[in-house]
Amino acid sequence: MPLGLYISVPFCRTKCSYCNFASDVFSKSAYENYVARLVEDMNSSRSLASELGCVIEERADSIYLGGGTPSILDASQLLRIFAAAREHFAVSPDAEITVECAPGTLTPALIETLLQCGVNRVSLGVQSFVDREAQSVGRLHKRSTVLEEIDRLREAGLNNISIDLIAGLPHQTPESWGLSVAETIATGVPHASVYMLEVDEDSRLGRELLAGGTRYHAHFVPDEEAVADFYLSACDRLNSGGIAQYEISNFARAGFESRHNLKYWTRQPYFGFGVDAHSMLVSAGPDFDAVRFAPADSLEQYMSGSGLQRTAVSHPEALEESFFLGLRLNRGVNLRELADRFGDVAVESARTAVAEFVQGGLMEQRGDFVCLTSRGRLLSNEVFESFILLDEIAR
Repeated sequence: MPLGLYISVPFCRTKCSYCNFASDVFSKSAYENYVARLVEDMNSSRSLASELGCVIEERADSIYLGGGTPSILDASQLLRIFAAAREHFAVSPDAEITVECAPGTLTPALIETLLQCGVNRVSLGVQSFVDREAQSVGRLHKRSTVLEEIDRLREAGLNNISIDLIAGLPHQTPESWGLSVAETIATGVPHASVYMLEVDEDSRLGRELLAGGTRYHAHFVPDEEAVADFYLSACDRLNSGGIAQYEISNFARAGFESRHNLKYWTRQPYFGFGVDAHSMLVSAGPDFDAVRFAPADSLEQYMSGSGLQRTAVSHPEALEESFFLGLRLNRGVNLRELADRFGDVAVESARTAVAEFVQGGLMEQRGDFVCLTSRGRLLSNEVFESFILLDEIAR
């Protein structure tokens, strides 16, 4: 099965207040050494996979350059990253090759560089088309910037564009949220992602919200009920606008679903490179289903060569993952296919939980398929937790 390659670029022009990713603002002098380290890691990828007890496929049919803001790298650095990927992996001619870009960075020169790299898909971190909302969390672009750059991408032949939106930003109202969703549809982009604001201690805005403070416009953040309403309204409007939901946070016009991200949700193998870049490869032996591993989540530790965190995934754990990852998809999971792979007894143990959630209106079953309802997607963590014990039941 072909690999997906994920390459992490942890550099940003500014750190958004809501961001809980392993990215930050660094001096440009750090970029060159980081790219060199990425290339080294790709050089040693096969020996590393062997040491970790993994099988590694030579072919790759998706590359995702994420961040952070990869589009702030120099042209020569981007070209070196993609050249290394093609040197060490047989990238399919029709591979999906995505780069995350921050609006305001897509100059004609950068777009030309992306084309030279073979990029055929661009993900724009818009978050909001309302300037006040975007600026309140540290975004540096305006609505007009986004629209201009979408036009520029299309003029260059890059039509596979995705827009990210966040429900729950400071100052957001039903009206302003409706404007962002409507603008997304009006652009005609074939893909959109809608995320609900995460409130946790891993971001400045999250910490301020938990503390009940007012910094970072925290006192203007909508409440949980409003955010849930925003999400549901986006689902309805995007579906009605021809951008159909296919995963909890993702929507696409027919044929434009993210092929790379589908690998995560369907447990296909992927190899990550860079800070906090996670990997999952097939186990080389019969005792485990797969091996997950990741480097350090800080630039300093990654560059100093700190060790990988490795986790062997047992067959019962793989069944568990198949449920809580597969249920993210609108199509859900096929119980018959899981039974063929993991055994009837193991899957039968999940049917009680499925029946309870169906009765509670969080799931529905159509033949061999089970999937979340719209309400179930809002309460998805509650549903997923119930399947974490499957590995114990199936032993």
